[in-house]
This record gives sequence, structure tokens and C-alpha cells, in this order.
Amino acid sequence: MNTWDKLGTTGGQIEIVPYSAEWPELFELEAHRIKSVCGDIITVVEHIGSTAIPGMPAKPILDIMPGLDSHQDGLKTIAPLQQLGYEYFGENGIPGRFYFGLRSEQRSVVHVHIFEIGTENWFRHLIFRDYLRSNPAVAAQYAELKRELAVRFRNDREAYTNGKSEFINSVVQEARMNYWREINA
Repeated sequence: MNTWDKLGTTGGQIEIVPYSAEWPELFELEAHRIKSVCGDIITVVEHIGSTAIPGMPAKPILDIMPGLDSHQDGLKTIAPLQQLGYEYFGENGIPGRFYFGLRSEQRSVVHVHIFEIGTENWFRHLIFRDYLRSNPAVAAQYAELKRELAVRFRNDREAYTNGKSEFINSVVQEARMNYWREINA
């Protein structure tokens, strides 16, 4: 079986598919590949994005977030990940990120977002994922929004992403308030 045969989009189109129980397994396989070539540079690898939320429909592209102890170590990941077939895109609009993409048979199948552990972007990705995992009603609202935006902006990835921003920001804000309530209780 081709590891990537059930993942990917072509031509930048927005396609939302039902959740697949294979996504966490594929994440584990790819996280292992990344750790095997990056060694101690990568201290942890997190599954983020919609494919990391059980039951969530998603673009069939894995989002993987390896963590670094030091931002400068990110430069040491470029050559090893390129050896795995990844293309490096620099920060690609998000300061502090090392961004990579993996394609299989002309389809985007994996996006890798490397951040220093503890930075704002590191925390933001994790708190959003964890909040949706523990709040099914909010996750259902997000799923519906994604479906609507995918129909409306099928060929416009930027508009699709921008259309999710307000919802994501409000969830992150709520998750932060809950986090602070819990640690101060």
C-alpha cells in the first residue's frame, strides 16, 4: 500500500473529506521518519490541524508540528527533511516558522510547521487542537464552517484560510481564558 494513497489535494483546490481513522496512524509513521533523520534537533512532534481532531472532516493533508529547543536549530532540519522529499518554503508568512511540504503523485500530502517550543505559535496550535478535541459542539461548528468555506472558496486557498481566522481566533481566546481559569483555581 502506498502510504499516501488516501491523502492529498491537487492544484491547490480546497477539498474537505470525512475524518479517517488512518490519519493518526499516518501521522505516527511520518513523525517517526522525521525524528529518524533530525535526531536530537527535534525534541517532540505534534499532530495538529483538523486531521488531529477525531471525527473532524478535513482537507486530507497531515499537519505536523515538530518542536525545537532553540529556533536556530531549525536551520539544521532543512537538509534532512529535503532528503525525505520535503520542499522547504522558509517562514511562508508566519514569523519563526520553518515550513515544509511533501508531495506524492502531484498531491500535497503533508505540511510540516517547525517552531521553537513555548513560542506563541507553538502554544496557539496546541491550545486550538486540544480545545476542539475536548469540546465536540465547538468542533462541530468549526466543521460546518469549513464545509461552507470549501464550497464558497474551492479554488481560493487564501480566502478559505482567511474565512476561518475569526472563528479560530475566538476559540483560541476562549481556550486561553479556560486555561488561565484552571491554573488559577
